[in-house]
Amino acid sequence: MVFDFRLQVFNTVARRLNFTKAAAELYITQPAVTKHIHELENQLNTKLFERNGSRVKLTQAGEILLHHSEQIFEIYRNIEFEINNLSQRQGGKLRLGASTTAAQYILPPILAAFHRKFHNIQVTLTIKNTEEIEQALQNKEIDLGVIEGFSKNAAIKYIEFLKDEIVLVASSKNPTASTGTVSAEKLKEIPLLMREPGSGTLEVIAHALKTIGVSIADLNIEMQLGSSESMKLYMLHSDSMALLSIHAVLKELQSKECRIVDVEGLNIERFFYFTILHGQHEALPELFIKFSGYVAK
Repeated sequence: MVFDFRLQVFNTVARRLNFTKAAAELYITQPAVTKHIHELENQLNTKLFERNGSRVKLTQAGEILLHHSEQIFEIYRNIEFEINNLSQRQGGKLRLGASTTAAQYILPPILAAFHRKFHNIQVTLTIKNTEEIEQALQNKEIDLGVIEGFSKNAAIKYIEFLKDEIVLVASSKNPTASTGTVSAEKLKEIPLLMREPGSGTLEVIAHALKTIGVSIADLNIEMQLGSSESMKLYMLHSDSMALLSIHAVLKELQSKECRIVDVEGLNIERFFYFTILHGQHEALPELFIKFSGYVAK
């Protein structure tokens, strides 16, 4: 449902701060983007952007319009959803953001089922780490986040989604894994693969390790990698071990390519959370949350 395309052009340029990238996202030419912005500036009788060569910056008026345009588009999405809902054909656009573990192992079957039931709803999925997803939510680049861990950002509402467990896993060929159990002291010696700073998984692990008197600094970290999948594949081809979500290694455990190694006294349980901004009342995120809870049961 298209309301004011000129405002959409402004919003895209304001978020990108780049006319060329905005044109590519909107599938129009750069001169067309410039024309729409000039027309909007003439209509409002004020400059919305400051241009210094190739650099683009919002003016104070541009900042005000960006803030209100985000609210306007939120209303537009609700109008579209509610009108479609009257004829029992839900539609609209839902912008999801998910941390890597959720995006790779939890959401794909849910998204497929959601599309089958609500094929008129266009879903986009942005994949980043937990810290970046929360930032994207606050910047209103996404409507709904799915993260691992719970960072307690005061601007964000956290809704429990799915329980998870983080386990120490090793290749079945790893001789250390044959014991099945290691002590906290032994854990410090094992070459480990960990997620990057900003990862929700890393945050949860650091908190849990304190219960057995171990800090991240005590560990023998062989490498930090940006996704659970890269950690798993590295682990399967090395003598290192990895602390991973049980969801990330279900297939490999079933095929006996890897095995769980218990750490004495360590139990790392967490939830995946839906995240929305406090005070946000959008129909599509609420629909997806309810649907996901039903599918995940």
